Amino acid sequence: MTGRIVLAATPIGNPDDASARLKDALASSDLVAAEDTRRVRDLATRLGVRIGGTLVAHHDHNEAASAAELVVRARDGATVLVVSDAGMPAVSDPGFRVVEAAVRAGVDVTVLPGPSAALAALALSGLPTDRFCFEGFLPRKPGERTARLASLALEERTMVFFEAPHRLAATLGAMAESLGFDRPAAVSREITKTYEETRRGTLAELAGWAATEEPRGEIVVTVAGREGAAPTVEALVAEVLARVEAGERAKAAVADVAATAGVPSRELYAAVLAARG
Repeated sequence: MTGRIVLAATPIGNPDDASARLKDALASSDLVAAEDTRRVRDLATRLGVRIGGTLVAHHDHNEAASAAELVVRARDGATVLVVSDAGMPAVSDPGFRVVEAAVRAGVDVTVLPGPSAALAALALSGLPTDRFCFEGFLPRKPGERTARLASLALEERTMVFFEAPHRLAATLGAMAESLGFDRPAAVSREITKTYEETRRGTLAELAGWAATEEPRGEIVVTVAGREGAAPTVEALVAEVLARVEAGERAKAAVADVAATAGVPSRELYAAVLAARG
């Protein structure tokens, strides 16, 4: 007899956003795997729900071993509920390894949809929503962050990022340097909470605001994609050089950038060699 893995979205701030299905699942699941067991206990209390099954920790530090155990329990017939601290498991939170292991083992996986900080911020941003991509957290090291942003310089879709408050000003400044000081963007914080706020402006304006105000709370940054105008050779060369500086091989970087921009890789490679002296 096979059970199943249930991925459940939890409120990102306001507990009233919890769905009836989430309440039922917390009460009826055989096993509840939580990123932070204290947080899910507190949520259940706020919702007036008693967690009916066994509560276990499933977080970044034990995810590999925990995922295997959760799948075994589901394969043996248990309904295993997976929740993160806020939002949807597996989206910048533990959960992906469980789904990956479940798929390999032929165990059923289902989802209880609900709140999403990324989608909420996208809707609030005032930027195009017809095409977008989720980039999660940028690398913490400046060189790696610059390389990642350089790889996004030609991205035409609206981009959604997560960021910690103490790194926000530096990240917005790096984005302005790599993507353009006049690039439209928005910063949303504390979505659905008492002090919810969304700031809109250019990356340069938002970087200045963040450096002065030092905003707190859960933060999502939304950045407009590149406009359709063809990039200059100088911009393509700069992107390649940034990626090379971060450790990527020049030929691989040239091939990727050229394919994305739709330009001959041989000509771009020659321009890169010339720029390097």
